Amino acid sequence: MIPLQPPRRLIDVEIDGETVRVPEGSTILDACQAAGKDVPTLCYGDTLTPKNACRVCVVEVEGARTLAPACSRKAEPGMKVGTDTERARQSRKVVLELLGSSVDLSTTPRAAEWTEQYGADPARFGDDAATVEQPAKIDNDLYVRDYSKCILCYKCVDACGDQWQNSFAISVAGRGFEAEISTEFDAPLTDSACVYCGNCVEVCPTGALSFKTEYDMRAEGTWDESRQTQTTTICSYCGVGCNLTLHVQDNKIVKVTSPHDNPVTKGNLCVKGRFGYGYV
Repeated sequence: MIPLQPPRRLIDVEIDGETVRVPEGSTILDACQAAGKDVPTLCYGDTLTPKNACRVCVVEVEGARTLAPACSRKAEPGMKVGTDTERARQSRKVVLELLGSSVDLSTTPRAAEWTEQYGADPARFGDDAATVEQPAKIDNDLYVRDYSKCILCYKCVDACGDQWQNSFAISVAGRGFEAEISTEFDAPLTDSACVYCGNCVEVCPTGALSFKTEYDMRAEGTWDESRQTQTTTICSYCGVGCNLTLHVQDNKIVKVTSPHDNPVTKGNLCVKGRFGYGYV
């Protein structure tokens, strides 16, 4: 049972000239979504505390000196926000160009759409632009770590750490452009504190972390989300009642996710719920 929360005062915020009413404590991104505005974001996770890492969601707030990250900046009464101003568009364009020139965004949802929308040209930095390209790390049978697609959004670190799993198996190692997500002493995942819950895979926005089944099917050219069905059911392993969303292609389960709006799991699962579907 979800405990009742005290009502929150409503405030008025102006988004692109349109006044919307949102509960006090909402973020600018919440207000934008309430107004039907499509603000791009990569590092935002609806089950995690915002990190302001990707800076794709920046908007212009009247009277503010700098652009504000919509995912974390709290909305204030009477605030006037521009989501599609020239300044915001230019900032998003540069961010997408920097990301696109250094990271493989081929499996990042909507990345190609946003690149075209904002006129970003990652190729303008030339063939000598530094990249994070590296071989994928395949050291277990459950999921693959392909850090050539990692944008350092920290969502996996938060999901593995004190926000959800409390395993602390991964963290950020290195500094500057050399920074990367790593296990302690860069040990194989099988020798780390990882419990294979897959909650890091759940929150990864770029495909840097993916099911081994998905990785293999993409390599074979057989992965096709348009042919996949999604069915939400209840995990049968214990009595907690976690919800599972089974992704099925060609009558085979290819991966498992969990609804983020479910009050029991909020998108999180254990190793059995996430990966223990072989018996089906």
